[in-house]
Amino acid sequence: MINVTKTFLPPQAEYQAILKKAWDTGWMTNRGILVKELETKITAYLDTPHIIAMTNGTLPLQIAIKALKLHGEIITTPFSYVATTSSIVWEGCTPVFVDIAPDYLTIDETKIEAAITPNTTAILATHVFGNPCNVAAIADIAKQHNLKVIYDAAHCFGVTYKGQSIFNYGDVSTCSFHATKLFHTGEGGAVFCKQDYYNAIFSHHNFGHDGPEAFQSLGTNAKMSEPQAAMGLAVLPYMDEIIDRRLKIVNAYNQLFEEVSAIKKLVIRSETQWNYCYYPIIFETEIQLLKVIEVLNNKAIFPRRYFYPSLETLPYVEAVNLPHSASISKRVLCLPLFHDLDIDSIQYIVKSIKENI
Repeated sequence: MINVTKTFLPPQAEYQAILKKAWDTGWMTNRGILVKELETKITAYLDTPHIIAMTNGTLPLQIAIKALKLHGEIITTPFSYVATTSSIVWEGCTPVFVDIAPDYLTIDETKIEAAITPNTTAILATHVFGNPCNVAAIADIAKQHNLKVIYDAAHCFGVTYKGQSIFNYGDVSTCSFHATKLFHTGEGGAVFCKQDYYNAIFSHHNFGHDGPEAFQSLGTNAKMSEPQAAMGLAVLPYMDEIIDRRLKIVNAYNQLFEEVSAIKKLVIRSETQWNYCYYPIIFETEIQLLKVIEVLNNKAIFPRRYFYPSLETLPYVEAVNLPHSASISKRVLCLPLFHDLDIDSIQYIVKSIKENI
């Protein structure tokens, strides 16, 4: 069986040795020594601003919206995981969708201004498959219209753009540390933010505490546990190796698909150091995609329709016409990509696709 992804697991003894630090103190949650150590090591590894580790990758989005005191309308992308939109709705705001750029798959920055109304308070855009949005253009629009900018950077651990971490852009960036991601804590996530927002986000993620017996704001429980942090500390030393291996796999796919005109590949924005987190391909028709999925599944190969469906079709949002996202979401397929995927499997996958398009 070949799944679309496979969790990288460090040697179990290394994980257990790190976890023993928490075991010895008896402190399993509520920002113990391992969570703090992980935050310090991540900021050093990525050269990023303030980080707050959290228990999953969705709560950071919800807390960012809360901490930035957003209301009314938030401009966003329809081509993302459902959490991007559901977080907006969950926090009592209205998502306003803008179509995507068909090459980069990120929000089309040229269409953002037309969607701004007096009720618009922010832009929440996704760096799709780790591919950066046009952050300079979005920053200019936000400044002109006095809007906040949140980036859903769930896929972006290790990505740099114009020489710095992608997490350094916007008012807040969020990341997922889910087991399917390059860097993971089993389940987890984080907020990267400017100093201006750190205290509010920190308070919101810890019940609104202001010291052990006082409360300064509404809060929830989004704290990362020590076992989660231990996994992150065990995985982090392998990140360069993981990214290098995935680069080789992506290069192999690219070479094998080089002459296949019926397959379109993701265009990575220039000046990006990508992390090779996913390998999406876009078919000419949905019929081709469905046929390929059936063929691959019959061979115990399980790619994923990601992202599908386009989010303007969700039952709790207003339907709008977004031709690029609507079309591409029906034709995009992420192929298997993980650290120990071998070349024979890659060749077998590509051969099976070529024979059925």
